[in-house]
Amino acid sequence: MAKSAMHKKGSAVREELMGKAMASKMATTVYNDPLMEGFADWTREAVFGLLWTRPGLDLKTRALITVITDTSTAAWPELRIHLRMARNQGWTEAELGEALLHTAGYIGAPSVREALLVAREVFEEMRAEA
Repeated sequence: MAKSAMHKKGSAVREELMGKAMASKMATTVYNDPLMEGFADWTREAVFGLLWTRPGLDLKTRALITVITDTSTAAWPELRIHLRMARNQGWTEAELGEALLHTAGYIGAPSVREALLVAREVFEEMRAEA
């Protein structure tokens, strides 16, 4: 089936945020069956095509917001993905650590502790890949 213009727009934004290698890896490991392909198509249109491209905030700011919302909802697998996106958009490890620490007063230490542990792993992986 032909992909919509919004799907194509979302795919481009997704690749920009994730990087080509990560986007390709996810396509072959996570979204490689009909059940997950439907979800991937929806997120490319609705999330990346519509939300991430709205005027008013840049991609860097949106990436930080997403890291914070993942932390506050305990979405640890998503946090791994979004921390990479945030680093790709220019946030430093120190800035992301401080942003996560700041949330402890509002969402609680246990979630922030887990987020920092996830961040430590992701940052180590990214340094090893570089």
